[in-house]
Amino acid sequence: MSLSETTVDTAPCPDEALARSNDEPASLTGHHEPQLTIIQARPGWQIVDFAEIWRFRELLYFLVWRDVKVRYKQTVLGAGWAILQPFAQMVVFSIFFGRMAEVPSGGVPYPLYAFAGLLPWMFFQNSITAASQSVVGNQNLITKVYFPRLFIPASAVGAPLVDFGIAFSMLLALMLYYAAVPTAAILLTPLLALALAAAAFGVGALLSALTVAYRDFRYVVPFMVQLWMFATPTVYMDASTIGPRWGAILPFNPAYGLIQNFRCAALGRPLEWYSLSVSLAVTALLLIVGCLYFRRVERHFADII
Repeated sequence: MSLSETTVDTAPCPDEALARSNDEPASLTGHHEPQLTIIQARPGWQIVDFAEIWRFRELLYFLVWRDVKVRYKQTVLGAGWAILQPFAQMVVFSIFFGRMAEVPSGGVPYPLYAFAGLLPWMFFQNSITAASQSVVGNQNLITKVYFPRLFIPASAVGAPLVDFGIAFSMLLALMLYYAAVPTAAILLTPLLALALAAAAFGVGALLSALTVAYRDFRYVVPFMVQLWMFATPTVYMDASTIGPRWGAILPFNPAYGLIQNFRCAALGRPLEWYSLSVSLAVTALLLIVGCLYFRRVERHFADII
């Protein structure tokens, strides 16, 4: 259920009424009637109030910038952590999956293959984790002032998106090292990253609302995200080895199809249209469900947080 602001004029107090007893205009008495802003719920279900979002658009920018500054405040490497984290995981994956387990990578050097999958996955993972705790973490802000509450999980997704843009430079450096010539399809990677951001926002908005009512989700989300990575084999292995049966089922995991096609676009492979279309449809469904539930329960946040 969405909220709206209504401005009404308050009735004059008895003393003010006596001051105007001789039909003297209010402008001559020097008194100005105060205005009262009432925040009330609108009936029905509404996914997003676009007019309200546009009116408060600058606030979203400042919330994202605040999260980015807090993330690297008083750190030695600063934004370098955005590159170091996926690079370190790439090294571990290359040792255990590439050398010891000899996981197939479709003819691509495994370090490059792993990094092209880990980069979007870590963005997706960090976005869900941050968004799920965002409402509880901003309880002081929620209880003091009104603004579109969807901005809170949205800003939690926006900060990892900045990290993703920084770490993408490392992917280009690895492609240059392994002489992997990018094609025009690499221009699709920002669109696929935005699709991942939409999926993470839908899941994060739903989890953030559930975390307010059920604090157990603070412990469920890290465990869930860890299992989700192993349920997304495109992160660490070639999808062509999965088989047709699982290849038809796994795209219902939105991270599967989006990460697989992100890697294909980055490394110049043909896109897999079935997995992409199914994952995009599931992403749209998650986005609608997450926003609907969040907007339905957001009016109670300040009471129970």
